[in-house]
Amino acid sequence: MSLCKDCIKGVRHEGTAEGKWEEINGVNCYVATPSGDYPKDKVLLFCPDIFGPQLINAQLLADDFAANNNVKTIIPDYFGGEPCAPDALDPGSTFDFMGWLSTHRAIRPYIDKVLSALKDQGIATIGATGYCLGARPVFDLAFENLISVSVVNHPSALQNPTDLEKYRDLAKAPLLINSCSIDDMFTPEFQAKADEILGEGKFTPGYKREYFEGCTHGFAVRGDLSDPKVKAGKEGAFKAAVEWIGSRL
Repeated sequence: MSLCKDCIKGVRHEGTAEGKWEEINGVNCYVATPSGDYPKDKVLLFCPDIFGPQLINAQLLADDFAANNNVKTIIPDYFGGEPCAPDALDPGSTFDFMGWLSTHRAIRPYIDKVLSALKDQGIATIGATGYCLGARPVFDLAFENLISVSVVNHPSALQNPTDLEKYRDLAKAPLLINSCSIDDMFTPEFQAKADEILGEGKFTPGYKREYFEGCTHGFAVRGDLSDPKVKAGKEGAFKAAVEWIGSRL
């Protein structure tokens, strides 16, 4: 699993989370529920970056998805209560990132437990959005046609061109990619290859790639909102995701 230096950089955002923690089939999850009436047979699965659902940034985004898409949004803690420590974002942090990564690779079993429980609850339609590392499970779920719509933001842990070709050949979920100009994980070459393989109608369910100039890997979830370009990128990526999900979930 390849990640980069920007996977552990960023800013903790300010705000008050409105969701609550629930245990779903033994997996601790952050659950954001719309305030009014909403479809009870749909869920948006939010696949977080290495900081998990414990990071306030992810919680605030889940709350916003629930409010704007009017769909229950669930962030599974697929790191078993041991996400990358938030103080790894602090300047001068000595957090052992590689040591942590070596023991937190098996995330899919947690997701499968949550999906099994949701199916038992009558959930028939699931969309998924992933950030950084979270793009990996979104792609894998799409390969198995377990989700109906996909969004990935500055994806990492993907293989070029293998995963793009596999998505084209196996998946049925329309795919939105939010990309940026400075990204060691989803480079300009990787972005161009995605357009080549999936764009111009080659992936018939639907494909779109948004591009945010002046933004760095992680911008859509951990971006420094004091930078106008990053703020615009973060808000633009969220708006694009809401519109993509809203018309397809």
